[in-house]
Amino acid sequence: MDEQGAFDWTDTKWNPLRGCKAVSPGCDHCWAAAFAHRWKGVEGHAYEQGFALRLAPEKLLEPFSWTRSRTVEVAWTSDLFQERVKPEYVARVFTVMGLADWHHFRLLTKRAARMRELLGGKLARIAERAHIGLGVSVEDREHGVPRIEELRRTRAGMRFVAFEPLLEDLGRLDLRGIDWVFVAGESGPHARPMAKAWALSIRDQCAAAKVPFCFKEWGGLDRAENGRRLERRTHDARPKARALDVPPTAERRRRLQEVSAKG
Repeated sequence: MDEQGAFDWTDTKWNPLRGCKAVSPGCDHCWAAAFAHRWKGVEGHAYEQGFALRLAPEKLLEPFSWTRSRTVEVAWTSDLFQERVKPEYVARVFTVMGLADWHHFRLLTKRAARMRELLGGKLARIAERAHIGLGVSVEDREHGVPRIEELRRTRAGMRFVAFEPLLEDLGRLDLRGIDWVFVAGESGPHARPMAKAWALSIRDQCAAAKVPFCFKEWGGLDRAENGRRLERRTHDARPKARALDVPPTAERRRRLQEVSAKG
């Protein structure tokens, strides 16, 4: 964490797929899309196809190579619950997360309804394990706020809401069943401004609901200059996460063989 820079909410990124498609106003100035398009057509680059959806099965087993416990952001340049991602592939990702349980996994989506649908069956027993956190992005009242109810109805070990980019005042929120909240403004040359009152409203509602609150950053063109102080202080609360034991080498190999056998 840095008082001037952005809040680091995970240690490691894991991309078992890349690319996405805009679904709501929060996607309008997507930094990942802008980054990917810079590399479109560059042969051999991970984003040779730009921001088009591309599965990366060669990355599926990557968490097994990390021998110390990490907090992992899953599909950080994509959305696992896109309609074009088949349920079988979602199941493979969750199988890895279930077996590599010496890591804390954090997965964020705007497709909250599909997440609830796909995790309502056999995958529920994995999704509800304590080391897996599922979250939704919320940017406005029309598209974003309904995702909170979908998340609340989803089986999950930990539920979090990312109000990022926060584009308007959201009014009264129902934070029952939510374990963590963070707020951030939009970054980049076309960043839409975030009013302080919007962020303060969420902070105060989190305090009333006893939900840990983090103010990630103001955003804007110069993220470092704008910093991440709200009312002259940083807000870095997180839900308590227990330390996870790393299994012995033989056990990690056994689990790797198990997930490999499942294809």
